Amino acid sequence: MSAAKESDVLNFGCRLNSYEGEAIRAALDKHGRNDIVVVNTCAVTAEAEKQARQAIRRLRREQPNARIVVTGCAAQINAAAFSAMPEVDHVIGNREKLNETVWRDLGAGSSRIAVGDILQDAPAALPAVSHFPGRPRAYLEIQQGCDHRCTFCIIPYGRGPSRSLPLGAVIEQARALVGRGYREFVLTGVDITSYGHDLPGKPTLGNAARRLLDLVPGVDRLRFSSLDPAEIDDELLQLYADEPRVMPHAHLSLQAGDDLILKRMKRRHSRAQALEMAQRLQELRPGIALGADLIAGFPTESEAAFENSRSLIDEASLAFVHVFPYSPRPGTPAARMPQLPVELRKARAAILRQTADAALQRFLSRRIGVEAQILVEQAGVGRDETYAPVVLPDHMTKGSIIAARIAAVRDGKLWLDAA
Repeated sequence: MSAAKESDVLNFGCRLNSYEGEAIRAALDKHGRNDIVVVNTCAVTAEAEKQARQAIRRLRREQPNARIVVTGCAAQINAAAFSAMPEVDHVIGNREKLNETVWRDLGAGSSRIAVGDILQDAPAALPAVSHFPGRPRAYLEIQQGCDHRCTFCIIPYGRGPSRSLPLGAVIEQARALVGRGYREFVLTGVDITSYGHDLPGKPTLGNAARRLLDLVPGVDRLRFSSLDPAEIDDELLQLYADEPRVMPHAHLSLQAGDDLILKRMKRRHSRAQALEMAQRLQELRPGIALGADLIAGFPTESEAAFENSRSLIDEASLAFVHVFPYSPRPGTPAARMPQLPVELRKARAAILRQTADAALQRFLSRRIGVEAQILVEQAGVGRDETYAPVVLPDHMTKGSIIAARIAAVRDGKLWLDAA
């Protein structure tokens, strides 16, 4: 898991955590709480928790007088373990961290653990974030939680049930961010393809995205975080076909390419359905870049099952693949299944990454000669419409969108200069 220090909040894991970290930082700044350092944890893998613990110990050494507060999914699921760390002053739950007054009132007399039952408590209001320091694109958190129970995943117990932000609030926040100069937006959440089932009229993700683009013309580029292929609605597919402001990039939550493993994961799609969705997206939007998550070494995975996952990369023409060696999470059904040796999981993950690297190289090579529209992320670095990284001259203005012809591919990046 990657981590990024932003002001007094250290975020681990997903974009949703980064988004909420900005809301926490804004609350701390508003109330002048420069005495607090927040570690916003992730629970998706054991390694993510390990990195968070290491960061907590380092922070205590570096800031001995700070009030260290741990929150996020790992803290929600395993509050007692983090509270037992001598470096930690408080543990705050995922619901509680969205309450601004928690950060205002936190002090020596506050409870050491403030973690409610996220599966039963009334949903917290999703925070509005007015800016993203150092980031060229804006994130809109439109949904939280998950109603599915994949056998490998602990996140529903850290995030609670699925709940959606009313579209009016999404549009209001988008307009405010456009006013601050943001041009590219990412709709994010835990399971965004379930968006709207809990709202009046049950709008779909595709419906919400189309209305956002119609009502906020300043949104020049729109992306989506991970999409569940079992839930992608027809209106969202049509947006990929006919709306140029929807970027030609889709990240699919696939996890595996073998039907038996998918069944044991309790996923809701088959291998054939995953391939069908990939093909449909490519037909609707020629040149689209498809990404995916794949888990290597899931319990009971045979050589044949692993090969089905490996070959899916090429058969689905995936470009950006996130590979995770399986990590058992206590409390999940998969943790009780027959486990593969750790070294075998790592070896299979390495093979998947090699296959993915070759697939990415082929995709990037097809971008040579294309007149790309590139969002400048920082000095010397940008992303084109497909989310491919582009090496740029250092003088480009961060946050601007430039047109340039792709000349070469080197070191897994696109270059404007063929020399």
